Amino acid sequence: MREVAVAGSDGAVDVRSTLQRMRRRGGLPVAFGGLSSGSRQFRISELTGTTTNSLRDLAVTPGNGLGGKVLTMSRPISVADYPTSRAISHEYDAAVGAEGLRSMLAVPVVVRGQVRGVLYGALRQPLLLGDRALSAAVEAARELERALERELAQELAARDEARRLLAEARQRRQRARWAPTAESVEPLASLASVESLESVAWTDPAVWEEVREAHGDLRALAHRVPDPQLRAEILTACGRLARATSGRGRERGRPHGVDLSPREVDVLACVASGATNSAAAERLGLRPETVKSYLRSSMRKLGAHTRLHAVVEARRAGLLP
Repeated sequence: MREVAVAGSDGAVDVRSTLQRMRRRGGLPVAFGGLSSGSRQFRISELTGTTTNSLRDLAVTPGNGLGGKVLTMSRPISVADYPTSRAISHEYDAAVGAEGLRSMLAVPVVVRGQVRGVLYGALRQPLLLGDRALSAAVEAARELERALERELAQELAARDEARRLLAEARQRRQRARWAPTAESVEPLASLASVESLESVAWTDPAVWEEVREAHGDLRALAHRVPDPQLRAEILTACGRLARATSGRGRERGRPHGVDLSPREVDVLACVASGATNSAAAERLGLRPETVKSYLRSSMRKLGAHTRLHAVVEARRAGLLP
């Protein structure tokens, strides 16, 4: 599972705000923590209330230190005096000592039976941490667990949608490539070779419009997928769809040296479907002025003077189906 957390107002990862709430609720001067990125260990990625960076990016492995013990036992653990505690190992004493921490608690973030991270609260005095601090830490961990569950559900839904769109696009491409129209039946009867077959323009325009619509849907979906590998696979499939119609364009004099950014292609795919700038912005999760900027940039690169001219040139360049 990728590193995700409670989303802020812009949907960004926000472990920090959860730790800040944990500090306020629990009366904790220091809080820090991190989430795993798929391996058994995790890194402390967020600090609040600290005076140094000694703990930042510290890799915590199972069984080592307070957090490593929480990883192994999957339950909250506290120590009244970290440096002298016999309940934990002391691989991280230097980092903890540099921050001047003494009393400390750690709580696991558990999703679907697996520990995905650890949240810490700490004092700079060797005092027992009470129920208020522990309850605040447990509540913060539960918030992150719910957020991770939502992210996982959204990712699985996005994967299913991507697979469905890819399957539809493949079917449409095959129909477009091999299903002859009424106008093409007579010429096909006299074809003598595969080479001649491939050279005949016998695709159904209506089917290609379906392919283009699927291409636009896939590009819009790709940027909502948190998994970078799946996102790359979707964009690769989009490129294959675009190239599927550009083979004959090379013989017509396909433009060379055109290098559009992924977002510029996204905007042109929306324009190709007839979307306005506002509709494209909503579909792609961008601002209308950002869409206009991408559109102007792509028009300049393609040497186009209008939106539709840009779409035509992008198709000739094999960037759109």
